[in-house]
Amino acid sequence: MIRHQYRCSVRWSDMDVYGHVNNSVFLTYLEEARGDMLGRQASTAGVGTFAAGCVSAKHEIEYKAPLEWREATVAVEVWVTGLRAASFSLAYEVKDERTLYARAASTMVPYDLESRCPRRLTEPERAYLTRFLTQH
Repeated sequence: MIRHQYRCSVRWSDMDVYGHVNNSVFLTYLEEARGDMLGRQASTAGVGTFAAGCVSAKHEIEYKAPLEWREATVAVEVWVTGLRAASFSLAYEVKDERTLYARAASTMVPYDLESRCPRRLTEPERAYLTRFLTQH
């Protein structure tokens, strides 16, 4: 199993009144990392269908430590924890070399934008996601 790693900048506008990244911004960091994995990297691997339609069905975030503004990026690691016929589960860690800032999980659903309906995973999508699948 491999983890997709995305380097995310911490923007000044991400800060809240307490001087750390607002809890809701973590969802944006996850979205950027997921978009990189299912968009750019999947397309490079010949699987462009995620970019054509994939929606979030559920998110959970566990905040572990405050993340303050910094010039250095943070890593958002993404991997697959489950594959079903018409959905898949992702796990994430937002961290740097010393600190784990958050753990998260998402349930994603492939989606046909034209018919506005969920759809099943294609074989190429399943094969791509399997590269990131955790082995229990």
